[in-house]
Amino acid sequence: MSEIKQLIKKIIKFRNNRDWKQFHNPKDVALSLVLEASEVLEFFQWKNDSEIKELIKTKKAEIGDELADVLYFLLLMSADFGIDIKKAFEQKMKKNEKKYPIEKSKGKHNKYTEL
Repeated sequence: MSEIKQLIKKIIKFRNNRDWKQFHNPKDVALSLVLEASEVLEFFQWKNDSEIKELIKTKKAEIGDELADVLYFLLLMSADFGIDIKKAFEQKMKKNEKKYPIEKSKGKHNKYTEL
């Protein structure tokens, strides 16, 4: 069993043991994903580069907790929707490679429509 499938199995077991599936409709799970991602952003709000470097050193565990929450809801959504997230990621990376060919995008931050 892949590591991703093992994580999904843990998430589903955690949720089911608490009878929370009844609350996990697509809208609310998507909302939770965005809220958790916002909590990651909150660490960096109003910080300059040197403050961010220090924050990453001093708050690494807390940032990791929030990233884990994002991963939790991402994997939960993929499982609930029947999406093989590893396969979806691999397919998306192939699309990104076409959108952002090295010869046009290397060292640039432009969106693919502006290359």
